[in-house]
Order: sequence, then C-alpha cells, then structure tokens
Amino acid sequence: MKKVHVTEAIGLVLCHDMTVIIPGVKKGPAFRKGHIIREEDIETLLSMGKSHIYVWERKENQLHEDEAAVRLGDICMNEHMYGSEIKEGKINIHANINGLLKINTKKLEAINNLDDIMIATRHSCFPVKQGDKLAATRIIPLVINEDVIKEAEAIKEDEPLLTLLPYKPYKIGIVTTGSEVYHGRIKDAFGPVINNKAEEYNMEVIGQIIVDDNCEKIEEAINTLVEKGATFIICTGGMSVDPDDLTPTSIKNTGAEIISYGAPILPGAMFLLAYKGDMPIIGVPGCAMYAKRTVLDLIFPRLLTGEKLTKEDLAKYGHGGLCLECDTCSFPSCSFGKGW
Repeated sequence: MKKVHVTEAIGLVLCHDMTVIIPGVKKGPAFRKGHIIREEDIETLLSMGKSHIYVWERKENQLHEDEAAVRLGDICMNEHMYGSEIKEGKINIHANINGLLKINTKKLEAINNLDDIMIATRHSCFPVKQGDKLAATRIIPLVINEDVIKEAEAIKEDEPLLTLLPYKPYKIGIVTTGSEVYHGRIKDAFGPVINNKAEEYNMEVIGQIIVDDNCEKIEEAINTLVEKGATFIICTGGMSVDPDDLTPTSIKNTGAEIISYGAPILPGAMFLLAYKGDMPIIGVPGCAMYAKRTVLDLIFPRLLTGEKLTKEDLAKYGHGGLCLECDTCSFPSCSFGKGW
C-alpha cells in the first residue's frame, strides 16, 4: 500500500472501503475497495475529509481485479451467453437462450488449481432457461500477476470451458402399447405425461398411436409416425421383463440400434435408448406415469440438443442417479442427476 494525496491518486486503486456518514440520512461506502480513482472523485473525497488515501502500488505485469474479471469472463463465455456488469471484481455469465449447459470439467478443475483464481459453475448437463446464471468468476486478491491469467487462457485454448446447446425442433411421435389401454379397459396415462414433457421444451407432438401387445403392430406404429414426419419416437408401455412386454424387441425389429436397455437411474431403471440412423427412439418405463421426476427428465433434454448418447454416457448417471422423491420437489435444483 502507498499513502498519496488525493490529487495525485487519479488512476490508482483504492485498497479499502471508504465510508461516508450523513447524520440521519446515510452511512455506507462511498467508494469500495478496488475502485479506480477518477478525477471526478477528488471533490467527493475532499468533502469527506480525506486529503490522503491508501492505494495499491501498481507494478508492471499486474492486473486490477476488474481487468482480470474481463479476461476470466472471456475464458468462460461462449456462444449463446453474455456477461454481467463487473461488480467488486466479479462477473456473472448468463444464458441467452433456453438450452443445455455443458461444462469441460477437466479444464475447469485445471484453472481452479491455479493460484488466486476461481470459477464456479452450475453442474454439467443442466437444463437452463434464458437469463439463468451459468457461472461466476473473479480473482481472489485485489490485483494479480498477468502471467496467471495467461496460464488460465492457455488451459482454455480453443476448446470452450462452457457450452450452451440449443434444443433442436424435433417432431415427436408417441407409441403406447398395452392391451388394457388398447381395448379401453383403462385410460391412457402416458400420453398426457409425454405431452407435458414435450411442452416443457417447446417440442411438437405430431401424434400418438395406441396398439396392442403385438410386435408387428408396434413396429407398424413406429414406421407410420416416421412417415408422418416424426423425428423422435417415444415408446411407452411394455418396458418390463415380462414375456408379454414386447416394446424393446419391436424397437430392435425396426432396424434401430439398441444403445442400452436399462440405466442406473431410479426412478427409470428400465429405460431404453436406441437410434435408427440419427433418430432417437426411447422406451419410457411405467414410473413416468406416477413419479414426478424420472430418467426422462435427465436424458430427454440431452437428446433434444442432438447429442448422441452412448452406453458409457448412461453409466455415468449411477453417481447421482438416485431421486430422493422429496415431498416438495425442487428439481432441477437438487442432487438428482448431478454426479457429473
């Protein structure tokens, strides 16, 4: 720190808060630590009785926290994002669209292992809405050696630290199987659930076909919906291991590649993921009819971005894939699916 006369402090960095007191009106900081003294501040400081102040002595190759925040914000920001106004050396990164947030966790950890830097983010694979906060960053001290920021920039290189994937405009077709529904013995409960999920992500449902427990009929229903323009097929019912539950076999018979029948997620262990070319076909287990949040809430938004998931991707959900089925649901702001 260095003690200087206020008239000689223009452009220097204040190293402590300076409080102004107006009896009966106000008591609070007129200037905060880290403020860069401007010419127009001089009269205010003198009126506060401050002829001398303490400032940081700026040395070569040092950055003020606000300058560092700009550079750290650039490390975080990517397409479909914007930064907040810098306040007290901190900058927040926000979403410009609805989409799925992906984090390069290895690069994030490497940068946070550097001295005097922090970047905090939401979990990877988190569905966000326009305006949501994605990350925040700042340096720890008031000033930092520029070499540390350069090292962080080198870690980022050409690969983004944060990625916000927009949802693609899929046209969804629903195939519901089950003799009890087909013959009208019970009312279909799957259709409204899937329609609500699709509406949550502004997806169009082009039709639902209800069929009996018959492989040929299920295959025919899938193909009919594709012919009508469906680009995403959701099959409901017939997903257990009972001999008369034929949905997995029927999906395979369409020529689709089964990626996984089963997922380490509860509710939703009997989930099926397949692709016919680039078109996703999923089998949704019965838990989706009665559980508020299930495997569908974790996998559906990822598929809607066009991401092609593997069995290994699904296996990672074992860590964090247990829904606690709380009386008051706070999803997605909870532990469900947050093992990444």
